[in-house]
Amino acid sequence: MSLIKSISGIRGTIGGQSGDNLTPFDIVKFTTAYSQWLKNQSKKDKYKVVVGRDARISGPNVKQIVIGTLTFCGVDVIDIDLATTPTTEIAVTEFEADGGIILTASHNPTQWNALKLLNANGEFLNAEDGKFIIEFSEKAEQNYTFTDVMQLGKVQEVKDFEDIHIRKVLDLKLVDVDAIKAANFTVCVDTINSVGGIAVPKLLKALGVKNFDIINSTPDGNFAHNPEPLKQNLVTLSEAVVSKKADVGFAVDPDVDRLAIMCENGEMFGEEYTLVSVADYILQNQVGNTVSNLSSSRALRDVTEKFGGKYEAAAVGELNVVTKMKQNNAIIGGEGNGGVIYPEIHYGRDSIVGIALFLTYLAKKKMKVSQLRATYPAYFMSKNKIQLTPEINVDALLKKMEEIYKAVPDTVVTTIDGVKIDFKENWVHLRKSNTEPIIRIYTEAKSQQLADKLAEDMIEKIKSVM
Repeated sequence: MSLIKSISGIRGTIGGQSGDNLTPFDIVKFTTAYSQWLKNQSKKDKYKVVVGRDARISGPNVKQIVIGTLTFCGVDVIDIDLATTPTTEIAVTEFEADGGIILTASHNPTQWNALKLLNANGEFLNAEDGKFIIEFSEKAEQNYTFTDVMQLGKVQEVKDFEDIHIRKVLDLKLVDVDAIKAANFTVCVDTINSVGGIAVPKLLKALGVKNFDIINSTPDGNFAHNPEPLKQNLVTLSEAVVSKKADVGFAVDPDVDRLAIMCENGEMFGEEYTLVSVADYILQNQVGNTVSNLSSSRALRDVTEKFGGKYEAAAVGELNVVTKMKQNNAIIGGEGNGGVIYPEIHYGRDSIVGIALFLTYLAKKKMKVSQLRATYPAYFMSKNKIQLTPEINVDALLKKMEEIYKAVPDTVVTTIDGVKIDFKENWVHLRKSNTEPIIRIYTEAKSQQLADKLAEDMIEKIKSVM
């Protein structure tokens, strides 16, 4: 079974049986439910939705079904076609649309696709709205009345909307094009044969970067490697950075909301430190608060407090991070997977913003990327999971772990998302999976050996409690 429904949308593998995979029937039901949710928000004569997609192979087919369904629901569509996720989010507000649908399965492999749903602010839906859409999609066939022929929605095609996105990035006060030009950087980028191959070259040219090499640049959806921007998947980028004597390497995922940075020596900067470095730059120019999720590095907290700001942790998930950022007036935030959220432009993870801010900071620091990385606290993470039998009550197990560690001196336990256990110099985060009987175990410490050992000890502790 490869069909997953959540508050942010629906994703699955293309083909197979309806209800088990992402089929045309499932796409129609879910899009119809979204249309109904849209109409529940306000009583208007017409509604408008932006549709954008990454370059995966099934994208054109899924787009046809989504747009066709929306128009049969009487909804007008602005089709921006190939576009990054943050570009689509910005387009929603730029066109004053009622919502948006992004067709992307993010870092999932080629056979996957998804519908990610946005509200009128270009942000992901909250839990209540997502729950309505999931429930309505199950009964849409019986309960939805489609529009008559005279009320069918209209489709407007818009080309090159990434140009507007890039212009907004260049207009940011803390993006310094002159400094980047003067630095005369050589840059290598892996865009995984998706929409980054369209947007990133345009961005680099606009920033005045004359020497750049785009690897896997053709936006045809034939991903050259596992699309998650992790070290083991970026061997070609590492070789290119070294052979071309590049100052920095960047890698983005298929929808360009995650940014990985590579040092000039071909080593990873560390996905956790994408947000840390950008926040470091922002906080040097503006005192303020930051937010990341519970599974992100403690380094962001350290950098924030260094400049007099307050750090807060949110539950895992972009929606949760954005909500906490708004509550705490955070000036920068995101997730440790390379997701930078800069409210100055919009509340969404955005690699285009991340690249522009990082290059500006690097130009002003006048140091190598590896040297910049060495200025940050050294933390190392270990990510593991423990398989459980279906009959085990995971919630009760996590509750027991909470009780055990609340009794440990100098330990802080947080339960807004699973169980986060903060020790003096390291932490453990235990989260249950929503789709399978496992507990995910994230640890962080001041060496990889200590992080791995902490995870091993925690797994043994869980087994003893079981």
